[in-house]
Amino acid sequence: MKQIVIVDYGSGNLRSVQRAFERAGFASTITRDPNRVAESTHLVVPGVGAFSDCMDNLEKMHLLAPIREAIEKEKPYLGICLGLQILYKEGTEFGSKPGLGILPGQVVRFPKSDLKVPHMGWNQIQIEKAHPLLEGIPNETYFYFVHSYYGAPKNQDCVVTTTDYGVRFASAVSQGRLFACQFHPEKSQHMGRRLLENFANLS
Repeated sequence: MKQIVIVDYGSGNLRSVQRAFERAGFASTITRDPNRVAESTHLVVPGVGAFSDCMDNLEKMHLLAPIREAIEKEKPYLGICLGLQILYKEGTEFGSKPGLGILPGQVVRFPKSDLKVPHMGWNQIQIEKAHPLLEGIPNETYFYFVHSYYGAPKNQDCVVTTTDYGVRFASAVSQGRLFACQFHPEKSQHMGRRLLENFANLS
């Protein structure tokens, strides 16, 4: 039986993610129970806020081990915003902080420019390679972003989409059955709902 679990580690936008799944026709559970996370068939780690706070909360709530285990077992994993950033080896917000280390690379701040930071609002994705979660989503589709930092992977093979905001950055990555995006599908109307549908339909 399908069990879509949304990890609650104190982030503020969990209910909006759950409602987006409901609109797509799928039930999901919000939990901070490590056992429920371990029992999931589909794992969603969303979030907004600081990288270091996220990692600290996941550690305090004993959620790091079941998240790592789910990824190692190749359960479908969807990371959204912070749920993408924590996959990297290191975050640089408020000093260096280790991440999960699934992806080699760092999470870095946008460089100083005339553009406002945080990067907030609608922006296009450039599809760099096909992926099941992007089925039915055209190239250069607009998705909704809110972030001041972005992941800089050492291995470009993981990059699924890129987006330009002064620099061209990896806006979605994948590895095995893991998919993570810097944009917010739950705030991205029809194309965001399509991405969530594609995720939920992974067997």
